[in-house]
Amino acid sequence: MTARDVLWDEAVDQHGFVTLAEARDLGLTRPAIDMLLARGRLERAASGVYRVPQIPETRYDPFMLAVLWTGAKEACLSHDTALDAYEVCDINPDRIHVTVRPGRRIRRAGGEGYVVHHQALEADQVGWWQRIPTVTLPTAIDQCLRAGLPTYLLRQAITTAAERGALRPESRRQLEVALETRDDA
Repeated sequence: MTARDVLWDEAVDQHGFVTLAEARDLGLTRPAIDMLLARGRLERAASGVYRVPQIPETRYDPFMLAVLWTGAKEACLSHDTALDAYEVCDINPDRIHVTVRPGRRIRRAGGEGYVVHHQALEADQVGWWQRIPTVTLPTAIDQCLRAGLPTYLLRQAITTAAERGALRPESRRQLEVALETRDDA
């Protein structure tokens, strides 16, 4: 099995990307990674993140890259980006929002297009969108409510999510109460 073959399965599951840490966990040495780079079998995508160019690019690549760029296993799409991903309101974020655990320090270059949030998330608050870890819809709405997203976008998100059956009635009520309480403050 070649070094490229070792990385292939991991990269396929991550929109063509693999981190340096994952490559090392798979048993690849730095010289093997350098050889893949020199031969064009691997490309640098960001600090500590590589892309297998033989895997076709998709419109979801920037989102996966943002999560992997953090270097945090718990990283996930969140806030405005999650609302946009779930297509529940007319939001159009200008940067990709990711959440990592509190206290996580990210010291990597290249994060200009990202907003990094710190929050302790429970396992049931994180799901998957397009094979990318993403906060659940109720969590995204709550995050945006706390971050001060305009009321009309939050109402639209709550209504659309409820109409699609993506919000349980009790979650909808809690979010609506929180939104009204915020508006009264």
